[in-house]
Amino acid sequence: MNRYTWRSGVLEAVMIVVGVLFALPLYVMINISLRAQNDQTSPLVPSSQMTFENYSAAWASAGMAGALLNSLFITVVSVALLVLGSAMAAYAIVRVLSRFSSVLFWVFLVGLLLPFQIAMVPLYFTMRDIGLLGNLWALVLFYVGSQMPFSIFLYSGFLRSIPPDYEEAAWLDGAGVNYAFWRVVFPLLRPITGTVIILNAITVWNDLLTPLLYLSGTSNETVPVAIMGFVDQYVTNWPMIFAGLVIGVAPILIAFFVLQKSVIKGFASGLKG
Repeated sequence: MNRYTWRSGVLEAVMIVVGVLFALPLYVMINISLRAQNDQTSPLVPSSQMTFENYSAAWASAGMAGALLNSLFITVVSVALLVLGSAMAAYAIVRVLSRFSSVLFWVFLVGLLLPFQIAMVPLYFTMRDIGLLGNLWALVLFYVGSQMPFSIFLYSGFLRSIPPDYEEAAWLDGAGVNYAFWRVVFPLLRPITGTVIILNAITVWNDLLTPLLYLSGTSNETVPVAIMGFVDQYVTNWPMIFAGLVIGVAPILIAFFVLQKSVIKGFASGLKG
């Protein structure tokens, strides 16, 4: 039986302090979003007169409904394509033992080293030439291409820790390569798939520069672009801005809280899943 020692108490106190530090920005954001525009009290002090008018004003004036739908479409489609494409590419690279697969793996790793800013101008002209400027699919193509090397790197590292006995047993039973991958190997990738989904979803959802580059001048807006529109050249309505931030952050937080048990269970189970 483990006893509660002073070291356990110190560790628990440190964890509480760290938890408070992580929760403090969320508290400040919600607190400011619920106060009147003329309220000049400290952001740490709870507002004495809470109001939800900032949320309705932010929703109506910035077109948050359309922005949320656009961001949701881009994020879901991009992450789904990343999971499918990266898992299959990593499986081919790791399981096909040839010099070409090793070279291909290092080619993908080069994509992690090159900053996308050096390709912004050529990519912009390419999107213009194929008629995708102002189209949501331009962002989907960009995110899939830019995040694919990192996702393949994660999948490849995890696949190398899985012995090939699982799919070999399926092959002995008459299963083909596709059946062995989707029914045997892909379920074993559940822990790393959760990591790939979370990291890529946060990256895609919070990106501001790329939507500004490819969707500027159109009615299509993502959540970060819509929130940026709250900042006027002369007047800054901070309560409305923070209300928009809460609206924009809420989907990601809700998705994380809903999926956290499955993700933690997948990490804990490892190859048992």
